[in-house]
Amino acid sequence: QVQLVESGGGLVQPGGSLRLSCAASGSIFRINAMGWYRQAPGKERELVATITSGGSTNYADAVKGRFTISKDNAKNTVYLQMSSLKPEDTAVYYCYLDGATASGMYFRSWGQGTQVTVSS
Repeated sequence: QVQLVESGGGLVQPGGSLRLSCAASGSIFRINAMGWYRQAPGKERELVATITSGGSTNYADAVKGRFTISKDNAKNTVYLQMSSLKPEDTAVYYCYLDGATASGMYFRSWGQGTQVTVSS
């Protein structure tokens, strides 16, 4: 059982910044990747950013150059630094973890989501 706890969401003005955090705990044998999705009202969930165990990153075109994903392996925590925020970034942001158990079973776990609202 893996638990993901997100924090850092809130209300910010256009052009502002926020940093999201996601801490993983529980039975984690190996983490293959962690990252963030988001879902705006009336829209499908979309991938925002991913970071692999080796440190490779991938971003959605809509956030390239504005968002930075990073991780702290010792804390099993992933961060999403969001800058130059736009109203269209408003969404619930969900953290995810792709991992494997000691017996070789692969799984994906999700956080509960944190609201980010960009508005003046």
